[in-house]
Amino acid sequence: MIEVAVLHDTGWPGTDWQSLAERAVVAAITHSPYVGFTTDQTLYEVAVKLTSDEEVHQLNRAYRQKDKPTNVLSFPMVQHDLLEATANTDDGEVLLGDIVLAEGVCASEAAEKGISVADHAAHLIVHGTFHLLGYDHMDDNEAEAMEALEIRALGMLGLPDPYGDRRTGE
Repeated sequence: MIEVAVLHDTGWPGTDWQSLAERAVVAAITHSPYVGFTTDQTLYEVAVKLTSDEEVHQLNRAYRQKDKPTNVLSFPMVQHDLLEATANTDDGEVLLGDIVLAEGVCASEAAEKGISVADHAAHLIVHGTFHLLGYDHMDDNEAEAMEALEIRALGMLGLPDPYGDRRTGE
């Protein structure tokens, strides 16, 4: 089972953030090798925090040594090589990790793309969930694999390919 806890600042536009985050996390997990997490007896928990650029800036500086805000940060709580064994937890609960989104950066990027903040946030939550599952995009092969999974997960949410323009050179 998947449980998503959403915390959000008041600056975020009104939408059903709980439902959006739940659907985005489940879509990502469904399109990963860990699809069993969605039906296991074990409770897999993800926290999604929708906050300010300032808070994300502080986190980015503290944990990634980058002195600027970014759109999304992920903080995995389970090492990638231990994800397969998580169903053997003693208490039946596994905290997969935290995903943190910056409101101003998200809104600005959504405006640049001509999409809603909610649709862009859904993409960022999908992206962040894949990071919690051990995916990365440090080299081209990793990036292509992760993007392909994101595209499939976003399709499940009825959202278009966010990487299409870059791939076709438009």
